[in-house]
Amino acid sequence: MTPDPLNRLVAQLARLPGIGEKTAQRLAFHILRAPAEYARELAAAVLEVKEKVHLCTRCFSLTEQELCAFCRDERRDERVVCVVESVADLLAIERTREFKGRYHVLHGVLSPLEGVGPDQLRIKELLARLDEGKIEEIIVATNPDVEGEATALYLTRLLKPAGLKVSRLAQGLPMGGDLEYADQATLARALSARREL
Repeated sequence: MTPDPLNRLVAQLARLPGIGEKTAQRLAFHILRAPAEYARELAAAVLEVKEKVHLCTRCFSLTEQELCAFCRDERRDERVVCVVESVADLLAIERTREFKGRYHVLHGVLSPLEGVGPDQLRIKELLARLDEGKIEEIIVATNPDVEGEATALYLTRLLKPAGLKVSRLAQGLPMGGDLEYADQATLARALSARREL
């Protein structure tokens, strides 16, 4: 039998997304074997993130201040806003170093089966940003799955009447991919989104 404190730690770690019972147990044993200072620093980091990190009041990314670094950066183009599902998606786009506009994080996608409608997402806040009159283009960068496509379609129908340019990330074949291994939907999307050379 394992001690109760270790069982409680394993149970808490197993509640993390993507962490099963065995991985939680491995992590707990790692923490147990590590110096006490490591455990204190880990606990302090968890508490600090919960106490200091919150949502940006404009784009709903993560920040320690009222506005995140992207919203505070005057060099970014405020006329173009990329709408993403999550902060992880924002960071993925930012890693490309290709996008120089602003962001808006929805914190989810439309999913009627899970009870997620427009009111559960940050769509009203996006519409409020449009009232400032600076935004000219919205890039909808939701995932190319059923919920992401439904969200993109909903946003397009909502934003187009406002006279904005609404675009969607291109979809199709990945770089270095082989045509023979691509599925039909990916090939069809690549054909319809083809561009002139």
